[in-house]
Amino acid sequence: MILEARTARLVKSQDLNHHQTLFAGRAAEWFTETCFIAAARFTGDPAGLVCVRIHGLTFTKPAHPGDCVEIVARIAHTGRTSVTVSGEIFINETPTPTVKGFATFVHVDADGKALPHGLSLPADYLARHRSLHEEALSLPRQG
Repeated sequence: MILEARTARLVKSQDLNHHQTLFAGRAAEWFTETCFIAAARFTGDPAGLVCVRIHGLTFTKPAHPGDCVEIVARIAHTGRTSVTVSGEIFINETPTPTVKGFATFVHVDADGKALPHGLSLPADYLARHRSLHEEALSLPRQG
């Protein structure tokens, strides 16, 4: 069972805003994509997932042209039909994330109706990531 995804990106000129820093919309796109990859690996059904909510995406430091960003996404909570993923963005291998948030995906059938996924997180994973799981539990629920 895969419970994490990591992607890396180079900040290029087409990723910049009018301040010449990484456009928040581009960072949000990369964040959501990496969170989706984590959820898809976990469920094994990428076609059956839709993103229903981005929770509290917080930016604390800008990224500049030439910076390398790494997005780390971990499964944080499972509901009956939902999977909530924690995402963090790190700039140039700094130990503290500069962007943090959560994304919730719902497992759906071919008609877009919520469908139970039947998955849960292993007890040892929950023990290692207790604070992440508890933070996800405090978010508004979907499914």
